[in-house]
Amino acid sequence: MLAKGSFPWILTILGITSCFALAAYFTEYPYAKAGFTTGLLVLIFLFIFFRDPERYSVEGEECMISPADGRIVDIRGRKLCIFMNFQNVHVNRAPLQGKVTFMEYKKGGYIPAFCKDSHRNERQHIFIDTEHGEIEVVQIAGTITRRIVPYIKEGDFMEKGQRIGMIRFGSRVDVTVPDNFVIECNKGDKVYAGRTSIARLKQKE
Repeated sequence: MLAKGSFPWILTILGITSCFALAAYFTEYPYAKAGFTTGLLVLIFLFIFFRDPERYSVEGEECMISPADGRIVDIRGRKLCIFMNFQNVHVNRAPLQGKVTFMEYKKGGYIPAFCKDSHRNERQHIFIDTEHGEIEVVQIAGTITRRIVPYIKEGDFMEKGQRIGMIRFGSRVDVTVPDNFVIECNKGDKVYAGRTSIARLKQKE
């Protein structure tokens, strides 16, 4: 399955590649074959990058799941920072069930998403009211293509693991963990959106 919003990119490269293929077949244009080969490689990259596999969490209701594929690059108090490389799936998911109460889009710069100052980049703040309190998910764009594609709007009710949007190319997702959850991941851990538990509800004494 391909991510929502990916078809314009794929169709554009497919059209360009087709033109090079026709030029290589019908003309003696010296760069036609090279253009065709390059186009095919870019198409393969886009199909890999824009993949959007189904995810079914095996974790119970007491778990908070990762909103993004990638690696935990920082833990700041109750905030987890997840960096996504090119090979990661870039579709993000709701870490807990709840209602989207507020969304705020902010323009920004070109700082690499793994840097601590990347909060100055283009980003989308999503606030979700859950039964455990309000959480915030921040989608932060990277240096190459600053484009965040939301799949949701204010007032939507989200199931845990439901798709909330995607960030194109290198990027980061930050998420706050409610106080009544125990963080169970560490800096450097690999996580998967909609699948990996990042925090667990505290047991009642």
